[in-house]
Amino acid sequence: MSDPLKKKLVPITELQDIRGVRLPAGLTFIQLVVTGPPGAGKTYYINKIHGWPNEGYLDLTRKGWWKDQALTFRPREVHLGLPFRGIREALTVFDQEWLEAEQPLELELERIRIPPESRNIFQTNWRQRYIFEFLLPPAEVIFRRRQNRQSEGYFPVDEDLTLEVVRRQLEIYQHVALYLHRQQVQVYVRKSLDSPPMRIVEEGDMTIPAWATARTGKRPRLTTIAGWKWLLLRRHPINWLNVTHTWEPITRESRVAYDGTPLELRLGPTQILRFYPEIPLGIRKKHLQKNWLITDPRTFGSNICGFARLKAGETVVIGRANNKYKAIFNFPKSVGKRHLQVTNWRGDLIITPFEKEYPVEIIRVDDSDREARLEARRFAALTHIREIYGGTVALLPPGPALQLLKDVNRILAREPFRPENSEGRPGGLIELPNDKAPVIVGDLHAQVNNLLKILSENKFLDGMESETACLVLLGDAIHSELPREMENMDSSILIMDLILTMKRRFPASFFYLRGNHDSFAAKISKNGVSQGLLMRQRLLELRGKEYVAEMERFFDLLPYVIKSDFFVACHAGPPLKKISRSKLINLHNHPKIAHQLITGRLQRTNFLAGYTKADVKRFRKGLELAKRTPFIVGHTPLDPTGSVWLNVGEIKGHHILYSGRPEGPSLFIGLNRRMIPLTYPAEPLLNIIGKMK
Repeated sequence: MSDPLKKKLVPITELQDIRGVRLPAGLTFIQLVVTGPPGAGKTYYINKIHGWPNEGYLDLTRKGWWKDQALTFRPREVHLGLPFRGIREALTVFDQEWLEAEQPLELELERIRIPPESRNIFQTNWRQRYIFEFLLPPAEVIFRRRQNRQSEGYFPVDEDLTLEVVRRQLEIYQHVALYLHRQQVQVYVRKSLDSPPMRIVEEGDMTIPAWATARTGKRPRLTTIAGWKWLLLRRHPINWLNVTHTWEPITRESRVAYDGTPLELRLGPTQILRFYPEIPLGIRKKHLQKNWLITDPRTFGSNICGFARLKAGETVVIGRANNKYKAIFNFPKSVGKRHLQVTNWRGDLIITPFEKEYPVEIIRVDDSDREARLEARRFAALTHIREIYGGTVALLPPGPALQLLKDVNRILAREPFRPENSEGRPGGLIELPNDKAPVIVGDLHAQVNNLLKILSENKFLDGMESETACLVLLGDAIHSELPREMENMDSSILIMDLILTMKRRFPASFFYLRGNHDSFAAKISKNGVSQGLLMRQRLLELRGKEYVAEMERFFDLLPYVIKSDFFVACHAGPPLKKISRSKLINLHNHPKIAHQLITGRLQRTNFLAGYTKADVKRFRKGLELAKRTPFIVGHTPLDPTGSVWLNVGEIKGHHILYSGRPEGPSLFIGLNRRMIPLTYPAEPLLNIIGKMK
């Protein structure tokens, strides 16, 4: 079985001693909640630190579990009620229904409720109120411990115990710990009371939570303003910085108030980062999130470029050790590995330099016409899209729609960069030239606004016009996954009209790979909704039998894999057998391989038939690609809120991408032979284009 926390745990070095147990230095005793599988040693632990002796139970699927009476008295141990697919009620991993299931039950993490974020100082910050310690010893240790205690007395949960069951229970808790961490719940892990606590660190995650660092300094007295700030905010008063138009050094933690104007930070002697407030189109100010875009002023706006996005509530450590930022900005050695930390606190920037030898300076930037300039550039891009489409982006009439589809099918029959198979037909592989910058988009699932956002951003349209860049969709553009829209096929038909229009306009710069939803098959369904059949029926109603036949031909003509020398991508996963360039080109002779490319999923506890690290390695080798060449897939979002997951399954360069979130799309762009993830906010672009003249 795989350990989802493998290579993600880093020891917390700043510790305090509480009754012989080492705990994170910044943790307050009454914040602590201890959990873990049966036999992990929770009761002994709580007794040792003189915590609350009674076991608690938390149903993580219940709204408001964070207000449960079980959490009134802390520290204490709790058992977790967890959601499993096909089971309505939450189960613990020692419930009979879980233990006696014919097949191992699959965790349904998206049903776990996450505490709300605090909006003001008078609202409880439930995500900060508790710190969950997951006590996760090795499975063999738990198994031996539970065998011993069963011989000493009657423990019903230890009846008919096997090491396999213990491993499954342990892995369930490992997955829950990782999921809660990704949802910004305060979590750390310990394998035994004799070993130090460890925090979870994923690729690009440079943040160190406050409770994992030492608190220094005395509390200020309540006779001072600083004392009242400490009482309300539970932190020492911060240095407010008045940024001017001359470079000023930042030597300690400082806070810059949000006023909607850009600023620059200089890291060392040469590296400059510009911070722009993000300004989405068509969003009312009261709904505007105070996010910042971080750019390199030397390159931003000239061509397709990378940027970082610092959302409200996020913290990032900037430096050469942050691989994502290093790839975007190509930091010189004069930038420290951990140069500074920046927090976006409701738009205010809290900037903390780390070492004196790596100076940080700040300056205000005059750019008063930026908002007008940005709107003009975006409106120009939207006007161009409207011109290409032929007017308002709406469902095409039957005649023009059929002609468009036939034109695209003729292009696919002789698609650029696509070698022919042994029968003289288009093969399953696209081979891009290395000088063509790829823009990789994951499953869109009928989110038309997300595709319009991508087309109108970052000069992607200009790149397709000049054939210096290409847009690649990884399939599954159709069939909404939103609960109330799964039966509505008009949005799927509209997004296909837009995709087909772009393919006809940019035959050598716009590519669509086949996904598992790109079919009219009855098995294509979601939550009991037969979306494949519904799509076919709606097209028959709107456009007739000839159009449906041409659309089936379109699905059959689609390629499955795209590659250059520095990336490879497909919809779902690699084949589970030896592959070669020739086999991919001649996929018509290898239907099982074609099926795996659009339906495969990573091997997990309850999906042992999935692909593994060895399959990814063999796939790269078969295509004569370097060992860690980025391999990008869609199909399997790992949690209900994320969009990009890096190095999934502890496989270097194996990334999963999902672009169908209503909150906005994510994508990868290829810059300097590196694949860089970007995320954009949602915008109501269909409405905006519809109102344009």
